[in-house]
Amino acid sequence: MNSPGLSVVVIGRNEGARLERCLRSIGAMEKPCEVEVIYVDSASMDGSPERAAGLGARTIELPPGGTTAALGRNAGWRAATAPFILFLDGDTILHPRFVVESLRDFTADTAIVWGHRREIHPEVSAFNRVLDLDWVYPPGITEFCGGDALMRRDALAEVNGFDESLIAGEEPEMCRRMRAKGWTILHVDRPMTGHDLAMTAWTQYWKRATRAGYAYAQVSERFRNSGLPFWEEDARRNRIRALALSAVFACGIALSAATFSIWPFALAVLLFAALAFRTASRIRWKSPSFVTRILYGLHSHLQQIPIFLGQLQYARDRRAGRTRGLIEYKETPQ
Repeated sequence: MNSPGLSVVVIGRNEGARLERCLRSIGAMEKPCEVEVIYVDSASMDGSPERAAGLGARTIELPPGGTTAALGRNAGWRAATAPFILFLDGDTILHPRFVVESLRDFTADTAIVWGHRREIHPEVSAFNRVLDLDWVYPPGITEFCGGDALMRRDALAEVNGFDESLIAGEEPEMCRRMRAKGWTILHVDRPMTGHDLAMTAWTQYWKRATRAGYAYAQVSERFRNSGLPFWEEDARRNRIRALALSAVFACGIALSAATFSIWPFALAVLLFAALAFRTASRIRWKSPSFVTRILYGLHSHLQQIPIFLGQLQYARDRRAGRTRGLIEYKETPQ
């Protein structure tokens, strides 16, 4: 057999049938070259390694405690042999033409090419419907990529891959180091993957946002005194918004209680609604649905509170010298 020109690295933990669906989509893609498929499992308890092996994937099982995405992706690309690495999460479906079309976009300084990831079932819940828009970015040169991306092995090797100490935000953090080396990251205007967020509960939404805040604080603190700060402004903006929003509602509740009137609290709610409408008007390019944009506007402001709490969790862990493990929000499928 010829040496593979592409290695597909799939990471997963308790993805069940979603993993089988992902691997079958890899088998169905248009192949521009020889392809090897590597599945890296993070302590699944649902037989995922056996499922993957049964579908022809080379399987790597991380040791107990190895549950972060960064650990899995590093284990995968270091075991791979091809010059290009396609990273996928086990809950995704690969578009059949993404690889064959995107390999053409690599130039001498291109490290990563990534396309559009969209939710497979936005109709299942309001959470899926809203968070689908989080994947929508304008095409062009970007500062980061997501978990699904096509990468040049040389660029991965130059920065020694993903930072395994991060529980989230490992892709943007690595992209920052790549850009410091002169590499570029390209977002292309074509479908790449379908994603199965499978979010149906408020607790899942809260945990996901908290994890994002933890990543903001951890990554921004790491680059705070460097020549190329990263996420520092995002983290600062989140703190301001979360505190302001909390203060508005706290004042509304306190004044309503003190005056025996609903109006102070109602004004706080109206202010929150006005912020959501303003956001909805600014993201017309993301969705033609007014209802979806309004829901997204509510989400974009409401999420500031759990994101801020995630930042506080990181600060507390840092002071105590603790290392936090993976913050999981997705339930194991039956």
